[in-house]
Amino acid sequence: MFRFIYLIVLWFWAGAAWALSYEAPLPPKLFSDPQMCQHVDCRDVLPAAETFSPRKGRPPYVEGYKTVNGEKVLVGYVYLSTDVSDIPAYSGKPIVTLVGMDETGVISGIRILKHSEPILLVGIPEQKLLDYVGQYLHHPAGTRFELGKAEGDYVPMTAISGATVTLIAQNQLISRTSYEIAKQAGIVKAVPKPPARFIDLGKPLDWDALLQQGIVQRLTVKPSQVGEPDTGKPYIDLYFGYLNHPTAGKSVLGESAYAQLMQRLGPDEHAIFIIANGEASFKGSGFVRGGMYDRVQLKQDRDTFTFRDTDYLNLYAVNAAGAPRYTESAIFIVRSKQGFSAAYPWSLAFLGNTLDKDTGQRTFANFEQEYWLPAAWLEGGRPSVTHADPAWLKAWKGKKIEIAVFVGFLLLVAGFYALRDRWERRAKRGDKRIIKWPRTVFWLFSVGFVGFWQLAQPSVTQLLTLIHGVFGEWRWSLFLSDPLIFLFWVFIAVTLVLWGRGLFCGWLCPYGSLSELLFNLGGKIGLKRFQFSLPMVWHHRLKWLKYAIFVGLVGVSFYSMGLAEQLAEVEPFKTTFLVGVWNRSWPFVLFWGVLAVWSLLSDRPFCKYLCPLGAGLAIPAKLRRFGLKRKAECNHCKACAVGCGAHAIDPQGRIDPQECMLCLDCMVLYYDDHACPPLAQERKRRQKAGEPLTPIGADGYFIPIKEIKSETGEFNPQTAKE
Repeated sequence: MFRFIYLIVLWFWAGAAWALSYEAPLPPKLFSDPQMCQHVDCRDVLPAAETFSPRKGRPPYVEGYKTVNGEKVLVGYVYLSTDVSDIPAYSGKPIVTLVGMDETGVISGIRILKHSEPILLVGIPEQKLLDYVGQYLHHPAGTRFELGKAEGDYVPMTAISGATVTLIAQNQLISRTSYEIAKQAGIVKAVPKPPARFIDLGKPLDWDALLQQGIVQRLTVKPSQVGEPDTGKPYIDLYFGYLNHPTAGKSVLGESAYAQLMQRLGPDEHAIFIIANGEASFKGSGFVRGGMYDRVQLKQDRDTFTFRDTDYLNLYAVNAAGAPRYTESAIFIVRSKQGFSAAYPWSLAFLGNTLDKDTGQRTFANFEQEYWLPAAWLEGGRPSVTHADPAWLKAWKGKKIEIAVFVGFLLLVAGFYALRDRWERRAKRGDKRIIKWPRTVFWLFSVGFVGFWQLAQPSVTQLLTLIHGVFGEWRWSLFLSDPLIFLFWVFIAVTLVLWGRGLFCGWLCPYGSLSELLFNLGGKIGLKRFQFSLPMVWHHRLKWLKYAIFVGLVGVSFYSMGLAEQLAEVEPFKTTFLVGVWNRSWPFVLFWGVLAVWSLLSDRPFCKYLCPLGAGLAIPAKLRRFGLKRKAECNHCKACAVGCGAHAIDPQGRIDPQECMLCLDCMVLYYDDHACPPLAQERKRRQKAGEPLTPIGADGYFIPIKEIKSETGEFNPQTAKE
């Protein structure tokens, strides 16, 4: 069944063939075989080379050679990005990239082999991606790249619209991995840091005190984080710390063992300890095969330190009172001629063996925990350190004005709707302009600023990610990576609880707003006589289609998120805002054109019948706190139902919150003593009987005269009318 669906998707997305790198099936041996270049054409990124060596070094790379006068001459290096770092992009997965550098460390070629980015799935022309990665060429290893304007030693990069977070992650990946390989190959040297000068506190500390002061750090990895079923036990739960400091070392090892350790360490050598429990091992098995402990690394700035069997010492016991039991322990020695300093922050990285549910292949994922000695334990305190902002924080800092404008817009819309009773009462005799004109302004702003400019159109793919985040590992960095989308979802969640899905779908959704504007435009340009609504019998059948699409996408996402993201192209959002009609292949253009023409002739057809996002938000809409008002007579009066473009009012006068777009047309009638049949009938009766007309109360009826008298002491018809 899934294979059949997949074939249909491939046919429908014909013309997007360049996107073969999306979830591309790569040979498993590419990641493990010493002869890496037998599984990928390394000449793509290092054209000057004729032959390539096996993988060497840690992190691994291959050397490229050409023959000159019968002798092999080194011309450069090629490496696979995931051999060095697994920095996740927007999808939460790394972009597998092949990189080539010449013998001086200058980047000579880059090729993206596989990615899982929804924005790069289809639609963006291949040339745009090629142009972007081409900006890395001819820059030396370790260059820092920055989107847009750059300061200091950063190199500015021209971005691809809609893929900002993805490109920030790729910039960090290329900068870090090229530096690591250049350092491994001896092209660049680590910059030494001033050594730490310790303050001995004089007495050892117990385990709880070590944890509270940060001398011992904890890193826990759950089974779900590596794609394994939850067994109730951690995948690994490890504690680690720095031993050279006399107070720390004596607390963990005891005075005698600490003294022996310090005698064994040479100048500029550092010792850390690790103890652990769990299903996994931090030692791994690489040290048996090649003398390398391949599951733990120490990182400081751009430098990465790995451990060999010669860097290992047995840890026989932890002396600190209250220390936990453990099943695995070690002391590792950092040979710091490369520039490690305990005065500066560093991180311990555990490489977990992760199962990719989509491909069934096993890869490695980095789990890091920072460590920094307390300022009170260092002479002169901690040195000043500038931390590089994470990708999500850069995105927020770069959009301060846009965020302020967007938040103001959301608050304005919410405030206007919260005061809707005031505007509904002022709409005289069915004149809806007092509500319609503000909504039109909101639609225009949503389409122009939110949709086309900021590309902040929410999508069902984000809803699928939220669902998987609930059942799996919640990663705040992923949800914070696009500021406006994050704020939009917070707003949607709050207003969904208060008023249902209609405020977003009917007032703020960029595509829904565009659809509404097209329908209004159709009436203005002479198409009003051709505009229609489907017969109610067909409407009530077809409205369930969007729910079927949504449920289908959720089900497919648990089988393959990649396939679900492809099927989610039933939403025309990417074609409209993120990529543009002019950049899509003909099936997308045809689908978008049919919806556009249909929108000119019918009110929000996509929203009513096809939108999986609307369906996903409609399911919990029945739980909204505040619904629209109804009168007792509404159960047999058809006036509101006749004018309801969303067909959300049933024959009994009940409003279906799952279909209602909160247009408020029915509420204008609710207070109108000329348009609402019960009110009009009562008005005529009073006029015929010569009775004064009193104001209409919150329940939609004329206020009884006795209630007005009780407040004022006497009845004044003019005052009552006002």
